[in-house]
Amino acid sequence: IRQPQQATFSATVSRVGIASIALGVAVGIVALSVLFGFKDTIYQKVFLFGSHIQVSKLSLNQSFEESPILLHTPVFDQWQKIPGIRHRQAVAHKAGILKTPDELQGAVIKGVGRDYDWDLLKESLVEGRPIQFSDTSYAEEIILSRVIAQKLNLKVGDNVVMYFVQNPPRVRKLNIVGIYETNLEEFDNQLVLGDIGLVQRLNGWGADSVGAYEYFVNDFDQLESSAKTLYGQLPADMRMERVTDRFRPLFEWLQLLDQNTSVLLVLVLFVTCFNIASVLLVMMMERTPMVGLLKTLGSPNTQIRRIFFFVGIQLSVKGLIIGNLIGIGLCWVQSRFKIIPLDATNYFMNTVPIVFDWKAILLLNAGIILLIALILLLPTMIISRIRPVQALVFKK
Repeated sequence: IRQPQQATFSATVSRVGIASIALGVAVGIVALSVLFGFKDTIYQKVFLFGSHIQVSKLSLNQSFEESPILLHTPVFDQWQKIPGIRHRQAVAHKAGILKTPDELQGAVIKGVGRDYDWDLLKESLVEGRPIQFSDTSYAEEIILSRVIAQKLNLKVGDNVVMYFVQNPPRVRKLNIVGIYETNLEEFDNQLVLGDIGLVQRLNGWGADSVGAYEYFVNDFDQLESSAKTLYGQLPADMRMERVTDRFRPLFEWLQLLDQNTSVLLVLVLFVTCFNIASVLLVMMMERTPMVGLLKTLGSPNTQIRRIFFFVGIQLSVKGLIIGNLIGIGLCWVQSRFKIIPLDATNYFMNTVPIVFDWKAILLLNAGIILLIALILLLPTMIISRIRPVQALVFKK
């Protein structure tokens, strides 16, 4: 039995509407997941060596030589009283030169202690292990970046000599226990992780002196609030620096990505809503005889409009379900198997990152269905202009 041409055309139009909504939802989910994944990956790399908030001695010195501050101060020991702070650690920096028989490389050693948050290093530690601290002296172990290791032709387990330019000059033979990679030039080209006890010994500091405090917040969106509270508790001879100020160009670039994604989502929503409104309009014009018959039988315009409105909502829900399955499925495949690679030189990572922000996905679905519901009110207003006599004549 062959289906009527009208029914076949109507089914085709419905499929087009469902497909357009599904495509729009899938594109929106993929765009959000990639954006959040990209930002999260960059944040983790920056926070590995940058922290959220850094507190150091107030000084006009712009070199890597830090002025010592006491380790045990109220702002450091009583950090749990500061709202929003989840962790704090003491660090110290010192510049030097790494030397092998054939090569030289300038570097800055970042001294860390037992309070260092090693969980941040897990994703970026590509070889080796974290530093194992000694109970009697400082650990003669360091973690290099892959960039420095390749320049000096070093690997995990090798020893390297590091010269520290001071009066008198100091030399230390250090063992490489790990290699990290962030793909951020600010870190990979110069930073080396070591024991804070080494920096203290080189600078002639005691165990109660450090170069800076580093603080991490629970919610990065609340960074400003936590920073203001912390700043109010600092002594007059200390200064505070947010990570958004230290790496301002990087964070401005990430904000630009937010704007680009917002423009993309607006365009996707516009096209999706336009398509579903066009589909409903075609279906209404196709069923003009039915509308005329219903009006002849006494059906009010409101009731007929409600019928087409719910038909449009039904198509939209089907499109949303299919779009979510496609979008989430594609993101899961990329997250699980890392199919799409990236050039780490330009994008700071090897593959397209994915982070599922379920709140954002739910808001996307809610926004699409709400916008479609509002758009559907426009084509259904045509029903009030259809006259029963003309509709029945058209049917004939």
